[in-house]
Amino acid sequence: MNRIFTILIVSAMMLGVAVGWVVNQYASPASAKVVAENLSIITDVFLRLIKMIIAPLVFSTLVAGIAHMEDSASIGRVGIKALGWFVCASIVSLTIGLIMVHLLQPGSGLSLSIPDGGKAAAAVDMSKFTLRAFVTHLVPASIIQAMADNEILQIVIFSVFVGSAVAAIDDRAPAVLALVEQIAAIMLKVTGYVMKTAPFAIFAALAATIATQGIGVLATYAKFVGGFYLSLGVLWALLIAVVVLVVGPRALKLMGAVRQPALLAFSTASSEAAYPGTLQALEQWGVSKRVASFVLPLGYSFNLDGSMMYCTFATLFIAQVYGVHLSIAQQITMLLLLMVTSKGMAGVPRASLVVIAATLSYFRLPEAGLLLILAVDHLLDMGRSATNVVGNSVAAAVVAKWENQIEVPASSEAAAATAA
Repeated sequence: MNRIFTILIVSAMMLGVAVGWVVNQYASPASAKVVAENLSIITDVFLRLIKMIIAPLVFSTLVAGIAHMEDSASIGRVGIKALGWFVCASIVSLTIGLIMVHLLQPGSGLSLSIPDGGKAAAAVDMSKFTLRAFVTHLVPASIIQAMADNEILQIVIFSVFVGSAVAAIDDRAPAVLALVEQIAAIMLKVTGYVMKTAPFAIFAALAATIATQGIGVLATYAKFVGGFYLSLGVLWALLIAVVVLVVGPRALKLMGAVRQPALLAFSTASSEAAYPGTLQALEQWGVSKRVASFVLPLGYSFNLDGSMMYCTFATLFIAQVYGVHLSIAQQITMLLLLMVTSKGMAGVPRASLVVIAATLSYFRLPEAGLLLILAVDHLLDMGRSATNVVGNSVAAAVVAKWENQIEVPASSEAAAATAA
């Protein structure tokens, strides 16, 4: 089924490029604009579907995740060390994405005007962003209003309170938690339905963009994709350097051990598909079953390094395309916002798109920018899925080292004795 969806995505991309080029070459500028406006009906519907699921999805997944964190924390120091690593890795991943997108400027070559209506004025006028306004804006006056307006940070704050309360009330938590998990499961299914319409939106977005901007826009896409994979290379190098520093030279064999699971995640664009192989590879390399079976599942919920880096990279790429400048304070706020919201999106199909859509809404950036990255999202999802596997493998190895839970296989010990 995943292979069929991949074929549909690629076919939609090729057809969108072809149709857009034909319209751009053989239709007048006025006619091309009319075609693009008609195609925008499809993309507008897709955007509204994405916005429709943001509030209930963020609320239900975050509440369920925070409530379950209480269980993981009770396990003791392993949970604390693992979560500490996840927080640090999240900050590093998000920061690398932010730094690299500033260095490479992938969106600077495509200067699009901010679409009429919506949040264009707010996207340009950032002067009202102050510390007082930000702090007071954190707390919702009405959670209903916050959800209606997709005020993502207010929803996060409310979810933190609710999730913490559910975890603290032992006698009532099971029923409430079961209800929240059921809501989350329903919203995940709805999200799956929405994402099945992605090929139509990809076709319409590419055709409309190329029809009005010309085939030259593909150069911007190439720069965006190439820049992101270069950024992933920087993150991989840093992860490998850290695990070698903490664990020792033998950590290089860990990269070889998880090669097959990483390739599986890359080819299927799903880090979850590589979970069984990753767990087996970690145990064969030497991570104790106790640590591997705890850290790896937790990592799949809270340590998606590739996906988090993509969120900052893609969001600022969209800002560059539309010529919107975000201050340093706003970019730091974006890092903190993405670090929290990304933790509640584990297992959500195309989770990064939902997180990015929420971030665009919060910072009043043009929501149409989501369609720009949607066209190549599947290509990028392959790289970030493989990175998630590597990041979680490194996390498991580091925590195992801290806990003295690395068990060198007998074959390795025999090889070392023979060499001596």
